[in-house]
Amino acid sequence: MIKAIITDIEGTTSSISFVKDVLFPYSRSHLPEYVRSHIEESKVLMLLKDVSKEVGAKLTTEQAIAQLLQWIAEDKKVTPLKSLQGLIWEAGYKKGDFTGHIYKDAADTLKAWKQKGLDLYIYSSGSVYAQKLLFKHTEYGDLTPLFSGYFDTHIGGKRDAGSYCKIAEQLVCPPNRLLFLSDIKEELAAAKEAGFNTLWVCRDGVLESSDEYKQVNSFQEINLRDC
Repeated sequence: MIKAIITDIEGTTSSISFVKDVLFPYSRSHLPEYVRSHIEESKVLMLLKDVSKEVGAKLTTEQAIAQLLQWIAEDKKVTPLKSLQGLIWEAGYKKGDFTGHIYKDAADTLKAWKQKGLDLYIYSSGSVYAQKLLFKHTEYGDLTPLFSGYFDTHIGGKRDAGSYCKIAEQLVCPPNRLLFLSDIKEELAAAKEAGFNTLWVCRDGVLESSDEYKQVNSFQEINLRDC
């Protein structure tokens, strides 16, 4: 019996194109000015210090900006970058420059699961702050009340089985009563190694031949009794 469901975001609850074609370009184009105009704020200063720690050298503001832009170009999952992107995206959401994309089947199913008493969580490489922003500003309204908690790379990499062990420990729940949803096979492998139940969400409509992972095209196809 599944007690809680942990889901990925990009390619699972939300389209990859929203992240790739909307969020990332927005953060890239707005990052330099955002850092310069918020340089006196403690949270921005702390993130810049974290950038220096990450590269092992004390960087000037402009050097830190250049490093952050390089990480974006390389699609690096670096924690200070993800945290800063969350702040930039918050400004964009508030201005109405975009809304968070959520697949309708995901929104409907998550609501149904919540009504049935299941605990729902998010685990994404994007910062917890960015996760909350996305689900708060959707065309279906504020969906954050559906979730009991959020996890990001502070708990560990998504392809590391140890990360899922830590999640199970924090939820005080046996791994075999947890279900992880993702579109990335390597993430599913790590979760499975930690004892989780897994489901491979294949949004492109093409299901692969796999004896290891159950696959679905949408949340509507998920039958928790089979997990």
